[in-house]
Amino acid sequence: MAYQTLQQEYLQIPVVTRAYTTACVLTTAAVQLEIITPFQLYFNPDLILRNYQVWRLITNFLFFGPVGFNFLFNMIFLYRYCRMLEEGSFRGRTADFVFMFLFGGLLMTIFGTFVSLVFLGQAFTIMLVYVWSRRNPNVRMNFFGLLNFQAPFLPWVLMGFSLLLGNSIIVDLLGIAVGHVYFFLEDVFPNQPGGGRWLRTPSIIKMLFDTPEEDANYNPLPEERPGGFAWGEGQRLGG
Repeated sequence: MAYQTLQQEYLQIPVVTRAYTTACVLTTAAVQLEIITPFQLYFNPDLILRNYQVWRLITNFLFFGPVGFNFLFNMIFLYRYCRMLEEGSFRGRTADFVFMFLFGGLLMTIFGTFVSLVFLGQAFTIMLVYVWSRRNPNVRMNFFGLLNFQAPFLPWVLMGFSLLLGNSIIVDLLGIAVGHVYFFLEDVFPNQPGGGRWLRTPSIIKMLFDTPEEDANYNPLPEERPGGFAWGEGQRLGG
């Protein structure tokens, strides 16, 4: 019974969030069990271009370090804000969400080449947090019961927390920068005088990930109606 309940809860997680968080957990488990090593995963342009180790373009986003506080902290934030985005502003737009992943990953890969970052998963998490926070500016946040602030300040609070822990803030700044580029091109620039939409999800991605539109006149039976959690406004972080 417990297994069935766990399986049901797992399958209720939106598909992109489920796939990405599962890949991160499995990658970390494989490293912990010494099936693979971080040296096979990190981002290295020379190995990608000269030795054709193209998997590094993906695996460097999947490893957050050994199991510990930093890993759990990143997994909580990744799962929470990835899911809130997918169930919120990207609800019914799986292809657009996948395209945001690809766009953000591409920019981070380019920028990461110049700042010599070998793992970009944390920066990717900050990007997701940034986009969510800008799209929910009126949500009040509580950070571990210590700070109260509006959602748009969350990425900067996380950067300050990283600084207190002695971590480099370059990763956080990269995530914020890429998140801002996406938010500006997707949400701000199209609404400006003379602006336009530069980011358009390719039709092949829409064909692969978007489901056919539901009949607006269809009234589902009670057991078919979507459930889940009330993510978004009113949710408090760390409290």
